[in-house]
Amino acid sequence: MNKAGFSGEPQHSSAASGDDIPAALRDTPDPKPKMRVQPLVLLIGGALAFVLLAVSSGFVFFILSPKRITSSQPSPTISPTETPISENSGEAQTNNSDTILGHLAYTEAPESDLAVVSGRIKMRTAAAEKFREMERAARQAGVNLVPISGFRSVKEQEQLFFGVGAQRNQTPAERAALSAPPGHSEHHTGYAVDIGDGAVPATNLQANFDNTRAYKWLEENAARFGFEMSFPKDNPQGVSYEPWHWRFVGDRDSLETFYKAQNLKPTPIASPSVAPESTP
Repeated sequence: MNKAGFSGEPQHSSAASGDDIPAALRDTPDPKPKMRVQPLVLLIGGALAFVLLAVSSGFVFFILSPKRITSSQPSPTISPTETPISENSGEAQTNNSDTILGHLAYTEAPESDLAVVSGRIKMRTAAAEKFREMERAARQAGVNLVPISGFRSVKEQEQLFFGVGAQRNQTPAERAALSAPPGHSEHHTGYAVDIGDGAVPATNLQANFDNTRAYKWLEENAARFGFEMSFPKDNPQGVSYEPWHWRFVGDRDSLETFYKAQNLKPTPIASPSVAPESTP
């Protein structure tokens, strides 16, 4: 038996060496090459990561960013007890920024609108007419109303305030309790009048004027003629009680002159016998 085939003779195989593959086939790419696994996974993973990052960037930001505090407590820079302070705090029921020592600012009445009440005493035409009418009505009741002072210029008020104050050794605050500073007297308007009782002239410009028949009559009837007392007891301006000082508020101009600059409330009518009026 020929043992040549079993004696270790070399047996060649087509896969034994690269030299067994024709050169033309070695240099030509495989028409169906197998893709490497690792690069493909990296490529797909990178693309998916980019897409997920773009779509869910808001969610990622929400997760990673600090949470906002939603507590109902106020900001530490704002105190919950602070409240706005009005520019007019401390003023006596008035928003007139020109108030001096409790007296409001008033302008002089034009000379052309002044009329004689008695002698040299003048008032605004409308106020003068109503005062004369009131004077006649009081006389019919046996009361003698005497006008003591009416319109007063700023220059005249300067003498009353500074001149008399110096004579009496009064400070401006003390003087202001009795007389208004120049530019702040109701007499400048031509609507104010100081009234006395002709039967008892000793009470002129005195607090005890309120014991006279003239005062009692004014208290009961002055409103019918458009007059009211300017400075009653405990008045909001802090001016001394002046039962002799009355002002006309019987037309639109006079009403606005005295009330537009003040923050006063309506006075309720206490009498139940008065018939109710229609609301504004």
